[in-house]
Amino acid sequence: MTPNGHFFATRSWRECADYCYYFTVIESFAGICQQKFAILAFLSLYYYVVLIELKTTHQRFPMLGRLDIDPEMIGESKLLTTPGTDPALFGTAVMSGPEHVEVRSYQTFRIQYTTGKLGLDDTGAIRLALRLISDAGSLQTTDPTAPNYVTARSSGDGQLFLKYDRNGGQRPWNETLTIYQRGGYLKPGETIEIVLGDTTEGSPGLLMSTFYEGARVIRVMADVQATGNFIPLPDTHLAFTVGAGPAHRYLAILPTRRRLNDVFCLGLKAEDLWGNPTSKGSTRFAIESSLPVEGLPSVIDFASASGAMRIEPLRVAAEEGILRIWLTAEDGTVVEAGPMQVLTDGPAHFWGDLHGQTGETVGTNSIEHYFDFARNKSFLDVTAHQANDFQIKPAFWKKLNHLTETLNEPGVFTVLPGYEWSGNTAVGGDHNVFFRKEGARIYRCSHALVAEHDDLDTDAHTLTDLYNRLHDEPVDSVMYAHVGGRYANIHFDHDPRLEAAVEVHSAWGSFEWILTDGFPMRRRVGVVANSDGHKGRPGASYPGASFFGAYGGLTCFLMEENTRDAVFEAIRRRHTYGTSGPRVAIDIKAVLTAGGTLFHRNPIAEPDCATEKVFVCTMGDIVQITDKKVKVSVSVDAPVGIESIELRRGTSTVALWRGYEDKNLGNRLRLMWSGAEYRGRGRNTRWQGRILINGGCIERFSPVNRLNPEQTLEQVGSKSVIFNTITTGNRMGCDIWLEEESSEVEVTTNHGALSLTLKEMDGKPVIMSAGGLERKLIAQRLPAGGLATSAHFQKEIEIEEDGDTPVWLCVNLEDGNQAWTSPIYLFQK
Repeated sequence: MTPNGHFFATRSWRECADYCYYFTVIESFAGICQQKFAILAFLSLYYYVVLIELKTTHQRFPMLGRLDIDPEMIGESKLLTTPGTDPALFGTAVMSGPEHVEVRSYQTFRIQYTTGKLGLDDTGAIRLALRLISDAGSLQTTDPTAPNYVTARSSGDGQLFLKYDRNGGQRPWNETLTIYQRGGYLKPGETIEIVLGDTTEGSPGLLMSTFYEGARVIRVMADVQATGNFIPLPDTHLAFTVGAGPAHRYLAILPTRRRLNDVFCLGLKAEDLWGNPTSKGSTRFAIESSLPVEGLPSVIDFASASGAMRIEPLRVAAEEGILRIWLTAEDGTVVEAGPMQVLTDGPAHFWGDLHGQTGETVGTNSIEHYFDFARNKSFLDVTAHQANDFQIKPAFWKKLNHLTETLNEPGVFTVLPGYEWSGNTAVGGDHNVFFRKEGARIYRCSHALVAEHDDLDTDAHTLTDLYNRLHDEPVDSVMYAHVGGRYANIHFDHDPRLEAAVEVHSAWGSFEWILTDGFPMRRRVGVVANSDGHKGRPGASYPGASFFGAYGGLTCFLMEENTRDAVFEAIRRRHTYGTSGPRVAIDIKAVLTAGGTLFHRNPIAEPDCATEKVFVCTMGDIVQITDKKVKVSVSVDAPVGIESIELRRGTSTVALWRGYEDKNLGNRLRLMWSGAEYRGRGRNTRWQGRILINGGCIERFSPVNRLNPEQTLEQVGSKSVIFNTITTGNRMGCDIWLEEESSEVEVTTNHGALSLTLKEMDGKPVIMSAGGLERKLIAQRLPAGGLATSAHFQKEIEIEEDGDTPVWLCVNLEDGNQAWTSPIYLFQK
């Protein structure tokens, strides 16, 4: 009856703790009781294990089971007036079709609605409503041979008229298909059959989403008396599960910095084409490492039912250096984890994604799935949940606080309670609020989708109101300004005691302007990046095929330990940097010849804060100095090649590092397009056009940072490339290796054109500005082979006599990703 390794390997850390507790109790019980009672006790233990198995099936095997969201937790608008309380008035609905489908497959579902006691009046209607956050195919009623074709027919008189609207319902049930009854009425007991993905005339069916959904719910509503009020059918739950596809790639993940004897985890997972962890990728890996690692097996049998596994505890005890781990699969595929810097002292790196939401508000999947994904699928060290405040019901706020308290695991997995204050941009815009512990009140911008009005008097309608509320709140808090649907208005108000960072990247795109706009106002904030994902995948938030145009970001926290207190201090000291997704080790320091006064808080807001004399400072530090110049040292270790590093003073680039010289340039042409339309919701920029090679041919072609496999970016023939893609502040493009360096390259886009010849290019980029918000096309010649993955350099920087001199980095990686450090804020007076 002793628990074996398989039991612990397949269960959460808390289940293992529960099991060990019960096993110890019952083992002691057996020692003091007669044998028959001991047997009864062991049977009780066996029953407990079975309960664990049943309780955690959905979490341990999410691709196989359904994980619904409690409807009572969903913030939404509900009608106060209805035709009556008898469920039989509105009718019933049943659905036939597969219960489990694979992402991006085509399927057919039949829904039969049977009218209730009132029948369905002439001009009445039934409505199917689906969640806004989905990239499944848009329903259509005009082309029976095309995907997503929908039909409906009734057993009664009259005709049916179908109307589809991608945004016709109320949040979160925005997507609607309304079936109107016209030219007659339906009697009680008559039926309407709706076929989603009707294939009878050649349509392939209904296209599924690109991401895992524990329950893709189809809500059925009825307006039986043609009043315009659609009532959800009581006791009706139509849903199916969307699961991952076959394995497309394996990923192995390490932290980027640990000290000797620090415990760490190696994360391993299989992902399908769309980034979903998948169980369809069993294999055996042989393991090698660049440094001796205690606890690292020589072989790993990867057959995880959840598509991911944690190998822990690991530690490096013998020597400093750079740790890389190579995992060789049975088919010869090599997966590399790292680099991880191993040092003797100094802060370690802990990676987090503190910004995302789930189906209890506007997203998908449950909050339980969200936190499990953060810890066990994307291997985060720190996380938080950030639901739109105007959609957070009191019951959900209570549940969220319970979960964060339960799941917080100091030293391993830090979970913060909090929410997103979602005020309109005109009164401050989106801000993330994090609490140091549970029990704080929620101060909403409004109760827009919260029916309970008992706490209306606690609303904070403007950002200034929110600052005042949080100062009076007993529980300590910090805030980020971010760019989501409503972008943060940093010109409206700013409280340095609370608002410590700005989010420069998320699934919405990249937004350096939210940092740089603050420089003239001496806004001394740190840099973070998060996903702001709505699919329940913190730390690995792929955009799929929806309106999110970028992969979600990550924040690196420089801390001595992984605890809530350390996270809060790192945020307040701005000891953070953000990336557009990869884990990259970055270090920037300024050497102060005459020394300087380091302020532990922003002295503009807290002039009496603690200070210390320093001769070296790092990212995020606020330091008053007398030196006219400082020497800045930069170090970067990346998992891929480094295209360039921009050392910036304010908004100017004062040094540009490249790991090659002009003599190393080869036949590779890099074309990257980037930017956005403007700062608001409709910021997505479409880039479409052609790249034509005259006087030669393409030797090799490779997309760069194409996150949506369905977006066109492909070689056509031997002389051309076509593209039709989206950027949202981030960058993407392609590398083209040319057979002839004398070939003329013509790039034509919907935003302008560019002509160039590779042999006439040196290492400097050719830039075509394209208006909008930093829209541009950049052509650059690169070495033919891979770029260096490590960089180290120094540069002397002049300090402004008045105001701040923000010194910071932008790191551009070969795979199209980027990273940004918090500035060092140096000032003389």
